[in-house]
Amino acid sequence: MGGYLVRRLGASVLTALIASMAVFLIVRAVPGDVVAQMLGQTSDPSAAASLRGFFGLDQPVWLQYAHWIGAVLRGDLGVSWTGGQPVAPAVGAAFLVTLEIGLLTLALATIVGVPLGVLSGIYEGRWPDNLIQVFNLLGLAAPVFWTGLMLLVAVSALSGWSPPLMYVSPAESLSDNLAMLALPILSLALLQAAAYSQFVRQNVVAALNEDYVRTARAKGVPVRILFFTHILKNILIPLITFMGLVLVQILGGVVIVESLFAIPGLGRLLITAIETRDYPMLQGALLVVVVTAMVVNFVVDLAYSVIDPRVRLT
Repeated sequence: MGGYLVRRLGASVLTALIASMAVFLIVRAVPGDVVAQMLGQTSDPSAAASLRGFFGLDQPVWLQYAHWIGAVLRGDLGVSWTGGQPVAPAVGAAFLVTLEIGLLTLALATIVGVPLGVLSGIYEGRWPDNLIQVFNLLGLAAPVFWTGLMLLVAVSALSGWSPPLMYVSPAESLSDNLAMLALPILSLALLQAAAYSQFVRQNVVAALNEDYVRTARAKGVPVRILFFTHILKNILIPLITFMGLVLVQILGGVVIVESLFAIPGLGRLLITAIETRDYPMLQGALLVVVVTAMVVNFVVDLAYSVIDPRVRLT
């Protein structure tokens, strides 16, 4: 087990280093820069050159990266070029908001999607399966931004209620916090619940078609007993892996819903940083997203190895 963890940690560190290079280069590939944003395209060349020197943009890219990654390794993500505030606290506060949305969405999608997938698989080809398949099709086909808009319009039109305009942390008021996040979470959870349902259905159908399960069913063993004794074990490992993928997808989809519902999370911070070409803020936010995805994958691999010891031997 120890050797497996060391190998996975080593691979994660190497991946993080490569990802930091990719983040740094992608940020600088965005057309325009902060100097053009501040001074305009027709600015005085000497003023532009002076400002580029102030931000360090006149240095070679490799040297800019070396300075940035060195500071990151010391826990310093830099200072925002447009706001003047330290990047780390701003990214940390936004990340907590995004993480709350992601975890609540994952919980809701799991609670709804897994039972639907199990029911659909057990009743394959019959009316419960057909009804759930319609839900899956609609959930997977509808874009997140469209679902969010439709929910917002429908709730406002039918009940006259609309979510609060100002974000409130759960520490200040849990009810106001959940009221603002309810529609964003629901719009994200519908898509992921449909994905869960479809994934679990496929695994349940495959497990039910195994020879030993078909033999047990032929002997009269109830499906509910087979599910808890055999089928659940077969779908547990791929389900854990799928949960990790779903969480990463949710964190990606949060960018859209945070902008739609004016939530001060990591997605909204990213969009603002892109618009203003705030490189330190953009690099810090992207790095946190990448590292979070890597941590999720590492935890999934760890859980996988605990459930199935054969993974540690490969």
